[in-house]
Amino acid sequence: MDLSGVGVWSHHLRFGDPAEAADAAAELDELGYSALWMPDAGGPVFDAVTNLLTATNRIVVATGILNLWMHDPAGVAASYASVTETYPGRFLMGIGVSHAVAINTEQEPARYRKPVAAMTAFLDELDRAERPVPADGRVLAALGPKMLDMAAKRARGAHPYLVTTEHTRRAREALGDGPLLLPEQTVILSASREEARAIGDGWLRGYLSLPNYANNLLRLGYSADELASVSDRLFDDVFAWGDEEAILRRLDEHRAAGADHVCVQVITADSGAFPRQEWRTLAAALR
Repeated sequence: MDLSGVGVWSHHLRFGDPAEAADAAAELDELGYSALWMPDAGGPVFDAVTNLLTATNRIVVATGILNLWMHDPAGVAASYASVTETYPGRFLMGIGVSHAVAINTEQEPARYRKPVAAMTAFLDELDRAERPVPADGRVLAALGPKMLDMAAKRARGAHPYLVTTEHTRRAREALGDGPLLLPEQTVILSASREEARAIGDGWLRGYLSLPNYANNLLRLGYSADELASVSDRLFDDVFAWGDEEAILRRLDEHRAAGADHVCVQVITADSGAFPRQEWRTLAAALR
C-alpha cells in the first residue's frame, strides 16, 4: 500500500452523486494522486468505499474518518475483511471520535463522552472480532497527545485534520519514527488574499465552533481572540492559498516537518461542485 505522495480529501467522493464520484475517482487515479480520502456521517460508508475502489485501478481509498459512534464494530470488521479481500492493499480505515454536536441527540444528550476511552473500546472490539481489523490496516484521527499516543501504539499512524505544519512537527515528535503521519491540508487556489478569505472564512468559522479543533489550535499557541476574529496569521497557517507554487511549498513544509503523505482538500466558492479543474491544476504542478 503506497501511502506516500499527495492524496485528495473530498466530501464529494462520499456524499456527491455516486456516478460522478466514481468518474472523478478514476480521473484522480489517472492524474497520479496516491490516495482518496472521504468523510463519514453514518450510513453505508463501505458502499461508497467500494464505489471508488471499483472505479479505480491502483489508488488507495481511505476513510477520513469512519465515525466510531455511528457504526457497530463487528459490522465494521466484517466489511473491512470483505473489502480488503476483494481489493487487497488498497483500503485504509481511518477511525475517529467526531464531535459532540454531531453525536449527542435529544434522546441521548450525553452520548459523546470520554473520547479516548471510546476509541480504546472500539479498537478492542475490532481486535476481538471474528475477523479482526489489523493494526496496520487502520489509522486514527489524532490531534492531542493521548490520541497520538494511541495512534502510535494501536494503529498504523495518525490522520490529523485541520492542522498546521507546526502541528505536523509536534505530531511527528509524539509518534516517533515508524508510525505514519498523514495530515489533511485545506487548499484554496486563488489570485488574492481577498478572494481566498471570501471562500475560506465561513468554512473555517464552522470548524472553529467545534471544541476539538479550537482546543487544538489553542494548544498550538493561537489566542482565543485570533480564533474569534479568524486572524490573518491563523488563516494563513490553516489554509494553503494562492497559486500552485504556494500550495506546493506548503506540502513541502508538511513533509519537512515529518509527514509521510499529505491529502489536499480543495475548497471553492461553489461547495456543491466537484473541484475537478482544481484537482487537475494541482496534479499538473505535482508532476
